This record gives sequence, structure tokens and C-alpha cells, in this order.
Amino acid sequence: MKPHLFLLAMAGLAAAGLAAPASAQDTIKIGELNSYKSQPAFLDPYKKGLELAVEEVNASGGVLGKKLEVVMRDDGANPGEAVRVAEELVTREGVVAIAGTFLSHIGLAVTNFAGQKKVFFLAAEPLTDKITWQNGNKYTYRLRATTYMQTAMLMPAAIAAKKKKWALVYPNFEYGQSAAENFKALLKKAQPDVEFVTEQAPPLGKVDAGAVAQAIDDAKPDAIFNVLFGPDLTKFVREGNTRGVFKDRVVVSLLSGEPEYLDPLKDEAPVGWIVTGYPWDKITTPEHKAFLAAYQKKYNDYPRLGSIVGYSTIKSMAAGINKAKSTDTDKLVEAFKGLKVDSPFGPFEYRASDHQATMGAFVGKIALEGGKGTMTDFKYVDGASVLPSDEEVKKLRPADAN
Repeated sequence: MKPHLFLLAMAGLAAAGLAAPASAQDTIKIGELNSYKSQPAFLDPYKKGLELAVEEVNASGGVLGKKLEVVMRDDGANPGEAVRVAEELVTREGVVAIAGTFLSHIGLAVTNFAGQKKVFFLAAEPLTDKITWQNGNKYTYRLRATTYMQTAMLMPAAIAAKKKKWALVYPNFEYGQSAAENFKALLKKAQPDVEFVTEQAPPLGKVDAGAVAQAIDDAKPDAIFNVLFGPDLTKFVREGNTRGVFKDRVVVSLLSGEPEYLDPLKDEAPVGWIVTGYPWDKITTPEHKAFLAAYQKKYNDYPRLGSIVGYSTIKSMAAGINKAKSTDTDKLVEAFKGLKVDSPFGPFEYRASDHQATMGAFVGKIALEGGKGTMTDFKYVDGASVLPSDEEVKKLRPADAN
């Protein structure tokens, strides 16, 4: 290469090198990882809600005067892969914090990573109580109502049913195990003579629905507590309907009122089940109406519960960074203590005591309208009303978690 051409090329490279950091300085990057390929029913709407929130945050001036950028990765629905991806987001992408995860055991792996590496982590969706209690750490917060919270929301209906013999069915991983243990403990405390006549715990995504439904029917329970979701729920409901397993039995069920899981059932939706969920078309609060209008305008589609979670995750991150007036990890950790966030479900806050958000959930009954499942007789339960006190939390969390 001729000398003058070489010098021109080097000048060009130098200019390119200087340009990249300047651009990066105008952007605040959040890393996001999730099981997009394995859990699309929830996470496709989640991604849409997230992107809508990023658009709104940036249209209103961004955070600290900079554009918010989210770098998204799939975690392979595998704890080891999730940790590798989290490490890559921090070291290669230079994100200031990480957020996301769906499955509870993935969320726990990233919680552990955040604690060891001193990286801020907002667990968006995983429901296991351990994330904010037994395995909690200084650097991890969680958005969505936990298994304990949602089970406690269903407890008044379970107690009011006054049924002695219960069957339990749940996916055999952290979320399902946690939900079943919470349900048994809470119901036993309220109704000491209760009996749990069978527990069916199939592997996640591999339910033999016919065998499970038959085993429950053979145990002759008076009532059923269900924790299955996604395709497992669809298969279980269809087999249960075919065998008459739900006939004349009270069924209390986590998550089954969410459109992600109701929609695939269409007119097979199990009428009368008492559920937590999201009646998107019936909520009339100003906050939700504004969110619904913006979501439908952008996507020409209705939101799912995942849309709410994705949207509120980004709104939380933006609010936390703005309150901290910094992207420094320790300042962000402090800013999230007592952080108040506006959401489509109304305002909520992140508790300083256990880093758990107080965003609640809707509880109601499944009904059929227009040939598809929906929720009726529902009410919104504030998450703060079903959380243990700060004093109780001290016994649940590690001493150094705050």
C-alpha cells in the first residue's frame, strides 16, 4: 500500500474508533434475557410490551437525557446458558443492568450470577419466592407477584369452598413445587382437617395429560389445585373435560385466567375455575385504558399478561435510573428501595425489605363469551395486601441481602 493511502486508511479507522464511543455515550444499554424460543405464548407479547415502553420512554426524553437501548438475548431455557448470556451482556455489550427471565430455575441462576458479579438484576417474570426471599441478594429485585402472593390471593376462595379432600397438579420444577408447598401450608393453617389425596407433578412440557387426569379422578378429591400452564394446561383441560374430572369439583388455578393460556382452549375453557389472570377487555381504569389504546394502535392486537410484564419492566428500569440519577450499580440498588412506578394496573412500589414489587393480580372465574374463555366476577388484589411484614421478611432473607 502506498504511504499516503495507508495514512488515509489509518485516519479513517481512527475516526471510526472515535465515533463508536461517542454514539455509546448517548445511549444507556439494558441487557435482557429470556426463554423466547421455548415460551412464545407469554414472551412474544412480553417483547411487544417491552418495545412499546422503550418507545414511550425515548419519546419523552429518554433516561438522564439519553436514549434507552435494550439488548435482547435468548437464554435457551437453560440455567447454564442463561448465566453465560448474562455474562456476555455485561462484559461484551457493556449493559448497565440486566432484566428478564421467565422460568423460575432460570431466574434463580441469574439471581445467583447477579449476587456474585455485583450486577443489578430485575427479575421480570419468574415467580419462585426464593428470588426475593431465601436466595435473595442485594443486587436482585423482582417485578411480578410471586407464587406465594398469587396463591394467597386464591386462598379466600379455597377456604370458602370448605372442601376436605384436595388434589394437586403442578409442573415438577421450582415454580410448581413452590406453589404446591405454599398452597398446602396456607390451606392447612386455615383448615387443619384438610387432606391432600394425590399430588401429580409431571415434568414441564411433558405431561401425560390422560394419565394425570385419570389419577386425579381415581383419588376422588372434592377439589383441585392446578398450577400447570401453557401447552401442559391445554392438554390437561382437554383430557379432564373428556373424563369429567372437573364436574362437581371446585378448581382453583394459578395463571389460568391469562389470555396466553385461555386463548388456545377456545370454547373448551374450563368454566367456573377460580383463577388469577388478566381480563384485558374489562378493565376500565384510566391507566389501563391508556395502555390498551397505545398497544392496539402500535400492534393492532390486544395485550396479554406478558405485555403488561414487559412494559412494566422497562418503566421500572427507567424510573430507577432516573431516581438514581446514575447508572452506577450501587446507586441503582438504593434507588429501587421504595421506588414507585406507574403501570397499567396502577401505581406500585418495590419494597426495601425484600426487593419485591407490590404489583398485584386479578382474581376471578373463567367464563365463556363469544366462544372463548374470559374472566368474570373478578377483582384486583393489591400485592402489598398478601405480602408478609418486614419483620417476617427478615427471617426469610439472608442477613447480607440488603
